[in-house]
Amino acid sequence: MSVRGEFSSRLGFILAAAGSAVGLGNIWGFPTQVAGNGGAAFVLVYVILAFALAYPVLMAELIIGRATRSNMVDALGIVTGSPVGRITGVWGFVTVSFILAFYALVAGWMIAFFLETLSSLVGLERLSEWLTSQTVLRDVIFCGLFMAATAGIVLGGVSNGIEKWSVRLMPTLILLIVLLIVYVATLDGASAGFKAYLLPDFSKVLNPGLLVSAMGQAFFSMSLGVGTMLVYGSYIQNSEKLSTLGASVALVDIGIAVIAGLLIIPAMYVALANGVEIYTEAGELIAGDSLIFTVLPALFDTMGAAGSLVAFVFFALMIIAALTSSISMLEVPVAYVVESKGFTRTKAVWGLTTVIFSVSTVIAFNFGELFGLVISLTTQYSQPLLGFVLCIFAGWVWHRDNILQELEKGDEGVSASLFWMIWPWYIRFVCPVVILIMFYRSF
Repeated sequence: MSVRGEFSSRLGFILAAAGSAVGLGNIWGFPTQVAGNGGAAFVLVYVILAFALAYPVLMAELIIGRATRSNMVDALGIVTGSPVGRITGVWGFVTVSFILAFYALVAGWMIAFFLETLSSLVGLERLSEWLTSQTVLRDVIFCGLFMAATAGIVLGGVSNGIEKWSVRLMPTLILLIVLLIVYVATLDGASAGFKAYLLPDFSKVLNPGLLVSAMGQAFFSMSLGVGTMLVYGSYIQNSEKLSTLGASVALVDIGIAVIAGLLIIPAMYVALANGVEIYTEAGELIAGDSLIFTVLPALFDTMGAAGSLVAFVFFALMIIAALTSSISMLEVPVAYVVESKGFTRTKAVWGLTTVIFSVSTVIAFNFGELFGLVISLTTQYSQPLLGFVLCIFAGWVWHRDNILQELEKGDEGVSASLFWMIWPWYIRFVCPVVILIMFYRSF
């Protein structure tokens, strides 16, 4: 049995866990949801729901992880004392692997567009055209590059791989977002974007669509249900106060989503001022991959010489956001194969990277049929159900005394705290009901 790694510092854990939560979805998904759902009113509801819903589930994963010091499969087996727990763990292992398979394809596109900013600078027009046109060959090559980079970081283990790189990548991510916000703020049209993003339309606060959107964003933005936070929790030192650590991760994740909105929405209105179409036929702001690969590149083209530099920085930012999430996803199956199957970390990392890359390749060759289907099955259906099952395990199956004993390791007075008065009942009754409502609405 190999010695398990640990995060060497509180900051290292917070940045790694927040990095897992902060992904491509935060940077393009959150801002466009804000713009389409009452601006700052959505931000307010999202922040409330992030702490009311996502934080309790995050805490369940962290507590289970640290108490069992195990990968997801073994941890849920220990907590439940039955094969049902282990089966749930395998389900999470498979789900996160499929999420990484499609995620790596999208991250590969980011690398291609990043390299296009360099090829266009030196006048390699044919290469630029190939880099920005979707072909199976391009997708497979850059997906492979991204998976290799992810594997290289995870290979270093917890403190020398995940923590070391998270502590470098996360501050860089924040710095790049802030630099781009400052630049975009100087351009025509930006003020209209800030207004759309920051001025609340409180008439929309109780809109059922807004509430469901905010719930979904709050729950999924923290990468809950698939074991990433459980595995990271298993690497936390016993002396750490878990409730505070969890709150710090939630705050960083929310903060980065909010500042990403300060970049994306004003940038879209700058694009509008420059003659780029930013609305769909239904009158909603363009979102998702159309925003990243059509609207924003069109904006960069209108900026002249500065556009290439801004595009270079922007796609560098997107690659970093993708990497901080992918390393946590790969660590979930790696931890299981190393601890339960006795593989060395090197064999586990490269073996699983090869398997997941193979799945990505199959998706690339059958893009029209599989890409949307895999996203839907994993994020819309599998993730909320896994989150629901985790709430049942933490609230109903695992003994409360064991949970309290684990929390007391880093916080002796936790039994008298507001957290302990609310959380056990909340995870038992409120979270499962809300997750089921979300799941029903996703149909």
